[in-house]
Amino acid sequence: MQVLIVHESHFGNTRRVATAIARGLPAGVTAELVDIDDAPPLDDVDADLLVIGAPTHVFGLSRPDSRREAMEQAGLLDGPRRGVREWIAQAPPRLPPVAVYDTRTLESRLPGSAARAVARRLRRAKVTVVSTANFAVHGIEGPLAHGEESRAAAWGRGLLSELVEDAAPR
Repeated sequence: MQVLIVHESHFGNTRRVATAIARGLPAGVTAELVDIDDAPPLDDVDADLLVIGAPTHVFGLSRPDSRREAMEQAGLLDGPRRGVREWIAQAPPRLPPVAVYDTRTLESRLPGSAARAVARRLRRAKVTVVSTANFAVHGIEGPLAHGEESRAAAWGRGLLSELVEDAAPR
């Protein structure tokens, strides 16, 4: 089984969650971690499961302005990047099943979730979303809250069982 994990990360926290998810996948599963800048077009995704991770910015998915601000704050001055928002804009319905996660600040308690925004957009495009999860970060820059990497690995272990359950006849 092949799992493609695509992540958008500005401070490294969403990437750390992606790494933990891959580490949690069962033996025999091949996982490829890809930064959003290097992600293939959605039409070219060749995997049995697609996992998408994004940071929550201003109540949802990052926008060009919020990305630029985060990159400047992180000291990354290599120009604008695309984000998950742009990557999934033309989601074809023939995608493999998708699991979505986000990172968001623990302290703010603000509403909004990048994972929920991605899942909603994909479901509108008739894509099967098998699971969503949120992982907590301290402040804007992180680090991840205590135990979140372990929780991400456990979520990764559970993804394939959710995929099997979702495919079972009803």
